[in-house]
Amino acid sequence: MDQPERQRIDKWLFFARIAKSRTLAGKFAAAGNVRVNREKIDQASFLVKPGDVLTITLERRILVLKILGCGQRRGPAPEAQLLYEDITPKPAAVDEPKVFTPQREPGAGRPTKRDRRKIDQFRNPDEDA
Repeated sequence: MDQPERQRIDKWLFFARIAKSRTLAGKFAAAGNVRVNREKIDQASFLVKPGDVLTITLERRILVLKILGCGQRRGPAPEAQLLYEDITPKPAAVDEPKVFTPQREPGAGRPTKRDRRKIDQFRNPDEDA
């Protein structure tokens, strides 16, 4: 079958497995979380075509996808990945602060139960435990 030249954004997001359902894809697009060629869209009926660049704002990340084709169905993940090229820039390397775990010499720090008994005996030699 021949692929359509243009496709609704909600159908494309559903076929490309970006959204779990077409209804969610429509709500996602209508909420303004999708940009097509840097222009914010606010309707699920917006038509996209191969060559368009989508910027999708998800909960914890931003995806930049280039549309390679329009889908016919929601197929398996390998088939869905053929619909787009992920051109999301890699996150900049963040210098994480070095975490130093406290080190102590053996025998230093809190006394053990045995050490406490010896201390108590030393302080109070009269008392028998």
